[in-house]
Amino acid sequence: MSTSNDNNSTQQQFAPLKNDRLLRALRFEPVDTTPVWMMRQAGRYLPEYKATRAEAGDFMSLCRDTARATEVTMQPLRRMDLDAAILFSDILTIPDAMGQGLYFETGEGPKFKQVIRERSDIERLPTLDVNDSLDYVMRAVTSIRKELNGLVPLFGFSGSPWTLATYMIEGGSSKDYRYTKGMLYSQPELLHLLLDKLATTVVDYLDAQIIAGAQAVQIFDSWGGALAHRQFIDFSHNYNKRIVSELKARHPDVPVILFTKGGGLWLDIQADSEADALGLDWTMPLDRARQILTESQRQLTKQHKKLQRNKAIQGNLDPATLYGSPETIRAEVKFMLDNAYACGDKTGYVANLGHGITQWVNPDNAKVFIDAVHDYQI
Repeated sequence: MSTSNDNNSTQQQFAPLKNDRLLRALRFEPVDTTPVWMMRQAGRYLPEYKATRAEAGDFMSLCRDTARATEVTMQPLRRMDLDAAILFSDILTIPDAMGQGLYFETGEGPKFKQVIRERSDIERLPTLDVNDSLDYVMRAVTSIRKELNGLVPLFGFSGSPWTLATYMIEGGSSKDYRYTKGMLYSQPELLHLLLDKLATTVVDYLDAQIIAGAQAVQIFDSWGGALAHRQFIDFSHNYNKRIVSELKARHPDVPVILFTKGGGLWLDIQADSEADALGLDWTMPLDRARQILTESQRQLTKQHKKLQRNKAIQGNLDPATLYGSPETIRAEVKFMLDNAYACGDKTGYVANLGHGITQWVNPDNAKVFIDAVHDYQI
């Protein structure tokens, strides 16, 4: 097990941070302007990314190539005044390392050669040494951090246990989660067995990324919103809460963001975790999110008889907004930021899209979004 002291001693090899406004906002410290980054900011909307991926041969070869993974992470930073970089990788690296056989089919997204359907399928999954089986990820983190040279902070990330489990059980993306929800309602003990194994691995994986150089981490619960209310608590939130708690015990000063797509309904539930911030998709107004989280802080303080720190928020422009004109993008950004600061707080907020930027966006429009955020007077 690593400790925060291990992390501090490891990160002394890196250049001092020049732009820390994102980390300051997550700590509710004053900022000169709103920090902003984009989920999937290194990706298929950039022609230079497509060229680098073609050189690599395929997506996973690109992820495993330290030099090229570093290059594509840096590409959006050369075009836009972003306040963070995010490791170029994929949320499905853990199941791939567990022997599920990750591959990508054009137009169909990620798929697995092996699926989880029986207890024996779960029991055969190995206990990973992430620094061995996922060493290429840690090499990329360290390489990117060095290449950044203190320009902006670097995010690491992982998929949540629930989201990873859905891919492993379904064998790829799903609209109805037939097999995963079938297991949830007919054999919940099996699903918990898988989720427990994944949660342990996610903690070790994010811990290793932090030691390698990540200055903040995000947990992507991409399919959490597909669950019913009680099931969200039992099969998603409780595992995310555990992961954050164990990470904060190891690295108390490293921010952790929880992002649940479709999770605005459960902000009060997610507030009961040690996460520094909650990410929001475009379905929840930011002013309403602030109100819910402030009230949740009061209730949790009363319940635990100990002051609970409020959560920062991140989000939440609809990615499709970037198909619009520059004027439309600027108007929607203003509306979003007006909501974000409506409660009077001038910090504790990070601008982002409500999900990943899509491959069809004009890169010039992405820059309009970033510049509009920075131009806004908080």
